[in-house]
Amino acid sequence: MNRREVLELLYDRYIEPTKGKDGRYIGVEIEMPLINLDKEAVDFAVVHDLTRKFRDEFGFYTAVVDENGDACSVTDFSNDDILSYDCSYNNLELSFGKETDLLKIQSRFERYYWFLQARLTGQHYTLSGLGVNPYRIYNHNVPIPNARYRMLFHHLSSYDKYRLPMFFHPYPDYGMFSSASQIQLDVGYDDLIETIRAFTLLEPLKAILFSNSVLTGDREDMLCCRDMLWENSTHGINLHNVGMFDTPPANIDELLEYIASTSIYCTGQDGRYINFPPVNIVEYFGRDTIRGEYFEDGAYREIEFTPRESDINYLRSFKFEDLTWRGTIEFRSVCCQPIKDAFTVAAFHLGLIGRARELNELLGADRALYGHGYNASELRKLFNLRAWPGFADRAAVSKLLLHILDLAKASLASRGLGEERFLEPLYGRAERLTNPARELLRRTDAGEDVASVIRDYAQP
Repeated sequence: MNRREVLELLYDRYIEPTKGKDGRYIGVEIEMPLINLDKEAVDFAVVHDLTRKFRDEFGFYTAVVDENGDACSVTDFSNDDILSYDCSYNNLELSFGKETDLLKIQSRFERYYWFLQARLTGQHYTLSGLGVNPYRIYNHNVPIPNARYRMLFHHLSSYDKYRLPMFFHPYPDYGMFSSASQIQLDVGYDDLIETIRAFTLLEPLKAILFSNSVLTGDREDMLCCRDMLWENSTHGINLHNVGMFDTPPANIDELLEYIASTSIYCTGQDGRYINFPPVNIVEYFGRDTIRGEYFEDGAYREIEFTPRESDINYLRSFKFEDLTWRGTIEFRSVCCQPIKDAFTVAAFHLGLIGRARELNELLGADRALYGHGYNASELRKLFNLRAWPGFADRAAVSKLLLHILDLAKASLASRGLGEERFLEPLYGRAERLTNPARELLRRTDAGEDVASVIRDYAQP
């Protein structure tokens, strides 16, 4: 396949689905750590029993089982809600089928969450709203026993094979103890570029509001270690697969070229998950064969295979503003939030998705953050740190955050559904320039046991 053919394939997969989108639909995914309050490893038998009880209570169906026959994903086919486990059985995810009303999603979340917590509490377990599991050191951080997650862990664990001028962190199991709050929103073709630019400029401000992943006992200088965990792993060998757009695309052609600059590292062919060193997607389809490896009978085996057009389905980027094949942007940069604030993330993005032009004008003229020699990506890294940057005037940053929240609130209020109430906790954060990570560290610095934070962040 030549370059022009690959670009056409990418256009059809990523750009074409945005045409005709009316911006109506919302998709929400909330991951939460499962925590054994006895400071012992999570017993996966408890997890499997919980999954069965949840499935039966809500009339879900088993969608995916692991190699031991245990359900790792159950689905309600009437509304496409899913309970699943992300990477390992230590990390529970609730995903909701597309809706037009955020309150409907929140209502279902509460029903599911109350049920799960009631069953867990009796066994001295809990779910909690933390971006990193503070009891990760007690857990069996092993992947779900299936081809996909075994392959992913194998890929992340291969970092010591690469001799690159980049820093690799020593946490290839990070997917088993880190939890995110993600939202997918419809985006139309005509709004695509402006939306990506606006939300790229917003990323430093999102770090200030939402950071909630502290590697307790290790990297407590970082409020949002999530960025580092993704970017300084094998996912970040090609920087265009992760993080932010350092220079947002100016038009659709530039966006397409950016997608064409990303890399693929796995595929599925003939019932096998195949892993290989990341290779640029255009180069991948230009090769006659690729050498990789797959797992069979307890060992990894080498294989040489021919790229197929269907392999495009395995091209994954992990951008903060990630254009998907559904004609949506998936916003991926936010940690799981305390449960009572779980819908602040979705409300913030939903409220601002239609205000891209105003955001670009506001942030383009801003001097509270911008104009000090740093781009958006550099600012995001600075505000992920515990130390406040010396150049940033706290009062001016707070005023900017409150202005943006007012924009989001007005936008949500215009929908007439009452969704703006989900933003209220963010006003206090903006005024005090705090976030859940700073609150966790404030409390533990004062001598509180992290167990008290776990309990508080678990309260709905």
